[in-house]
Amino acid sequence: MTQPEKNGHSAAPALDEVDRQIIAALLKNGRISYTDLAKEIGLSRVAVQSRINALMERGVIERFTAVINPANIGLQVSAFFNVEVEPKFLHEVADKLAEEPAVTSLYHMTGPSKLHMHGLFADNAEMEFFLKDKLYKMPGITSVDCQVLITRYKSRMGMRL
Repeated sequence: MTQPEKNGHSAAPALDEVDRQIIAALLKNGRISYTDLAKEIGLSRVAVQSRINALMERGVIERFTAVINPANIGLQVSAFFNVEVEPKFLHEVADKLAEEPAVTSLYHMTGPSKLHMHGLFADNAEMEFFLKDKLYKMPGITSVDCQVLITRYKSRMGMRL
């Protein structure tokens, strides 16, 4: 159970060392069996399964998924966008962008740019179509800044523990 903090928000429950070991192992291999994970950290299979279920119920583990290399499925252009939106249109624009298949992540940020977004495209022509026929036509957008990725040095899946 979470403990209320002075500001009225609940503090996230602390992870013990076993939870951290389980999460670290799952970050390395999300397909590891309960049996193999149990052997790795020195618990029973039932205990590992119970702890993973508890981590999921608490929202610590949101979901399990596959990590796909975009270039290996024909998505050659990776671009980051800073999209400035009039405040009254922010939620409408965010909702529309969140539905776009090319948009892989979308964040409401502080600073001069209201939305920060990442997109994956087959080529520059597809990105240009997205910009001209979708993004620029949305109401309330005042500016768009786009940077195309040249080299990915690091991409973290999951969180640092």
